[in-house]
Amino acid sequence: MDKVVATALEAVADVPEGASLAVGGFGLSGVPNVLIQALFERGVSGLRVVSNNCGAMDSGLAVLLAAGRIARVTGSYIGANKEFARQYLAGELEVEMIPQGTLAERLRAGGAGIPAFYTPAGVGTQVADGGLPWRYDGSGGVAVASPPKEVREFDGTEYVLERGIRTDFALVRAWKGDRHGNLVFNKSSRNFNPLAAMAGRVTVAEVEELVEPGEIEPDAVHLPGIFVQRVIALTAEQAADKRIEQRTVSS
Repeated sequence: MDKVVATALEAVADVPEGASLAVGGFGLSGVPNVLIQALFERGVSGLRVVSNNCGAMDSGLAVLLAAGRIARVTGSYIGANKEFARQYLAGELEVEMIPQGTLAERLRAGGAGIPAFYTPAGVGTQVADGGLPWRYDGSGGVAVASPPKEVREFDGTEYVLERGIRTDFALVRAWKGDRHGNLVFNKSSRNFNPLAAMAGRVTVAEVEELVEPGEIEPDAVHLPGIFVQRVIALTAEQAADKRIEQRTVSS
């Protein structure tokens, strides 16, 4: 039951070339930077990543992206990541952009054993009709486009069929966790981390504070340990290393 491993490198040692990864985080909040850095140091490439966004400010998944280690991204937000946009438009990266709520539910559904579900989000657009550019050819043309999806009517309203997502591995970051893998997330870091963790067949969690089993109240657990296979405890320095995406001040 003790799922703690000694180092981040040990925790991701069996992630192979071309693996699919669900990665938690929301902007710069709750990003498993230590595990991502360990993957970078291992030199793994051809990764197929599912994440809300693909890193920012040279941190998070941006580290792997800039090194050319990511082959495909399923996400909902490019934001200010100029390298992400450059690789996508140059045809170097395949990108499946989907509505943010749909991404969240596809991850949750996959983790819950639900193969597919219907949602109204995207009906009447290329999300349902197909034709969204997944990969460009480098000359402004579309090399690979999204296929059309099944649309069905329920009680007079049309819904599009979306598939649940399962990945080989998941990397997440929690505020607190115990040796059994029970996790607690802080504020907006809870947006995608629990869902990513559910979707992974092997889930690795880096935790800012490691506690003994029983120290987390059962009602306070955000993600039960059944979804987590490995835990690494961050150092105080690693836990405190948090960046601000956009700093604003008032007069």
